[in-house]
Amino acid sequence: MANLKLGKLPDRTPSKITITVAADLSQALNDYAALYRETYGESETVAELIPFMLVGFLEGDRAFAKARKEGLPGAGLRNQEGNHLPHWTKVSA
Repeated sequence: MANLKLGKLPDRTPSKITITVAADLSQALNDYAALYRETYGESETVAELIPFMLVGFLEGDRAFAKARKEGLPGAGLRNQEGNHLPHWTKVSA
């Protein structure tokens, strides 16, 4: 078998997650989608925006990033070389 520099790609099958949010959060998400449309001239649904919001949140959480880097149990998936899996996979909400 060839020894490729690029390891086997991780499972990129999207995961569907269903959540219930409070009315005020729902309104805030709808307001955000409206502001997004006004800012960029493109309409995206709240469900299309949420995965990217979550990525931004997780990438901005220093404690979470540190835990993943240290390989704490449950803090993230690693490939066989011990590196974190590349980039977040898109999920539908």
